Amino acid sequence: MTDRPVVGDPSPSPASAPDPPRWGLGDATAGFLLGLFLSLLLASLWIQASGSDELSVGLFAASIAGNWIGLGGAVWVASRRKGSGSLAADFGLRVEKADIGPGLLAGVLSQLVLIPVLYVPVHRLFPDVDVSQEAKKVTDLAQGGGIALIAACIVLGAPLIEELFFRGLLQRSAGRRFGPRAAVAISAVTFGLAHFQPVQLLGLIAFGVVLGVLAQRAGRLGPSLVAHMAFNATTVAVLLATR
Repeated sequence: MTDRPVVGDPSPSPASAPDPPRWGLGDATAGFLLGLFLSLLLASLWIQASGSDELSVGLFAASIAGNWIGLGGAVWVASRRKGSGSLAADFGLRVEKADIGPGLLAGVLSQLVLIPVLYVPVHRLFPDVDVSQEAKKVTDLAQGGGIALIAACIVLGAPLIEELFFRGLLQRSAGRRFGPRAAVAISAVTFGLAHFQPVQLLGLIAFGVVLGVLAQRAGRLGPSLVAHMAFNATTVAVLLATR
């Protein structure tokens, strides 16, 4: 005898798929431009208030704060208005125990091995080029309490904001439109250009590729965030030890 369907007790329908996020490359572009504008604006205001355009802890803090407001603000607004409202769900802001080892290894090796190898041909053609010149200018400012502020900005703040923006908002937006490989390339090149350091551009793009691949393979920002922190921490430690 065949079973008859029970009236009033239909089989449960499969759960509907969540709506795709509405944020995209337009949000990333707006955030990038806003960060640039606010960085220049706050730096100009500091110069006017202090009466000096020489690099100082205050000028450094004003410039980087403006940039972070633009980049971080774009990520937050995109998630709140066009996403789920969760940075972990939208952009993969999550660090797991398995991310720490590979992230530390990738960050330290990128700083101590990848970058020096990349610049071997550059140093042969241009022996006087100092790849770490811009970083030295910043760490040379570190005196007394300024050391903690600069170290916190470089080792903690910059990796968090930049990973959220470049490997979170930008790379994920580009991935939906162009695919994962193109997305890694786009985020890496934009990451390099965003620092406005011509001599360091090659190394920044190469490290951006490392960070992009880490984030892409893990499906979250944990490995790239740890690697970015380790990379910057190694830079600060080496420069402070040798100045």
